[in-house]
Order: sequence, then structure tokens, then C-alpha cells
Amino acid sequence: MRLLVIGGTVFLGRHIVDAALAAGHDVTLANRGKTNADLFPSVTRLTIDRDNDLSALEVGEWDAVIDTCGYIPGHVRPLAELLADRVGHYTFVSSVSVYTDVSKPGVDEDSPVGALDDESVTEVTGETYGPLKVLCERAVQSVFKDGFSIVRPGLIVGPWDPSDRFTYWPRRFDMGGDAIVPNWKDMPVQLADVRDLAEWMVRAAEAKTGGVFNGCGPATPWTFEEMVNACVAAAGDNAATPVWVDEEFLLEHHVAPWGELPVWLPSMSEHAGMLSVSVDRAVAAGLTFRSIDDVVGATLAWDRTQRDRELQGPLDAEKEAKVLAAWRGR
Repeated sequence: MRLLVIGGTVFLGRHIVDAALAAGHDVTLANRGKTNADLFPSVTRLTIDRDNDLSALEVGEWDAVIDTCGYIPGHVRPLAELLADRVGHYTFVSSVSVYTDVSKPGVDEDSPVGALDDESVTEVTGETYGPLKVLCERAVQSVFKDGFSIVRPGLIVGPWDPSDRFTYWPRRFDMGGDAIVPNWKDMPVQLADVRDLAEWMVRAAEAKTGGVFNGCGPATPWTFEEMVNACVAAAGDNAATPVWVDEEFLLEHHVAPWGELPVWLPSMSEHAGMLSVSVDRAVAAGLTFRSIDDVVGATLAWDRTQRDRELQGPLDAEKEAKVLAAWRGR
């Protein structure tokens, strides 16, 4: 398969390229050439700028394209239209953030999605991110008709994750001591292992699998406690001891869910079901899932090579110690 990857050098994109090359496909990268430019020296590279220069893509034919980095329809539609007659299948990476109500488990691909009052908006914020992704999806659908796949991942995790939205936990338990953990042990947790997602997307592109899919997993979510136990096991003999602290106490002490304590979505929040969506369609289309031990172990093994990199956002040691002291002295 001749595969065009838009992006391809950051996290999901680089894993897609790895998976495609491992499967023997002919890969072309199209991006600005500014991030991780030394990756994949053997593949064909085209320099584009979605703001003002797609000329490098005016010639060439591919069996499939995977677009990993479209956030506004003004970037997605022109690219789709440019490639429409020269690409057999278009995969667009969207997000479960398109859904308007993720307060409860079981959201599926037919659930209501967000909309913007002003569709000319181009600024990506917490409020516009999901609705803009909806408009991007519709742009692809309108151009490629039946020859498209929309993938809506939730929390993507694994090696080379620049967001630190999950890496905090394997690292924190690897550091030892006492670690604050929100006391919602049964919180459903879906972690889309980037390797599972990338390998499946390449297979689906090769097969020209069409439709809209929640790219999350596993089908039966793990629990927060299972995730924590996997982190403890991966860290080994010197693993931190989890200290289960009531959610209300953490909120009262201004510990930020998702930001300072990644993955945690409080049980009373409007986002409580975001990590327990339906993945039946994706499973039927061939998506498979590694074990939680594999997910955590691979993330930790990679992170141990990155310890000179300070994590972005998670709870710092000083604040954690203060909150722990307050919890024990309550």
C-alpha cells in the first residue's frame, strides 16, 4: 500500500509510520519538516504548511491517507479536496471530545455531537476543540463520501507521548514514597495504547474500512485500581505506596482533576463517562487491545529513558506532601 501520512513525526503519527513500515508499506510523509525532522530518513518527505502551502501535494497518487493533525475545517477541507481524485481512502483522526454528553458510560458513535454558533471560528480552545473536530469530520465525509474512516480516540497513551496525560502515573510510582490516588477505585478507565491504535489504523486503511469509530479501549474498561496496581507492579520493589484520598478532599484542596492528577475524572463530574465509551464498532472492525500491564510497562520503560524531561502539569512533590499531611491530620 502507498500510504500518505499527514504529520507522522509526533506520538500517534510516528507510531503509524512505524506500523506501516513494519507491514512493508510505501510511506510518504507530508508535514512542515520542523518537528523530529531526523525521523524516518528512508521515507519520502513532502514539505507542506496547512495555512498557506499545499503545493507539494498537487501531484502524486496514494492508496490511502491518514491525517493525524487536522484541527480546523479550513485546514482539512482544502487538503481533502486536493487529494480527492488521487487517494483511495481518507482516515481522519478526530476525538471523543466531539460528544456533547460524556457524563455516563456507553457513549457510541451515534450519540449527539457538538456544534458552534459561529462556524467561522478558528481558535482552538477547550470549548471549541470538539465542535471544530466535528466540522473537520464533516469536511472529510462530504469530499470522500464512502471512502473515509473517522477515528475518535479518547486518552491515547504510550511511548513518545508529549502530553504527559498518563505518563505521570508510571513515573510517580517508579519514584517511590507515598503517592496520592483519588479514592474512586472503580472509576472506568480506557487507555488507547498508541501501538494498538496505530497498527489498527494502518490495517483499516489497507482494507479501506469505512465508517466512524471510537478508537478507545479496552471494550470492558479497566478500573482505576487496576491501573494503579499495574503501575505498582511495573515499578517493582521500590514502588510508591498508593494513598487513596477522597475525591471531595482533593477538590477542596484544589487538586485539579485530569491536569494535576491525570486520568482522574471525578465521579460527580460531567465528564465521568469519557473513559468508558462504546468501542463495539472498532472491535468489529479489528481493533485489539494489549493488557494493562503491557500498556503501563511500555510507557514506564520509555519514560525511564526520559528522566531529564520534566513532566508538564502534574501534581508537584511539594503540593502532594502538603495535601498528604492535611489528609492524615484531618
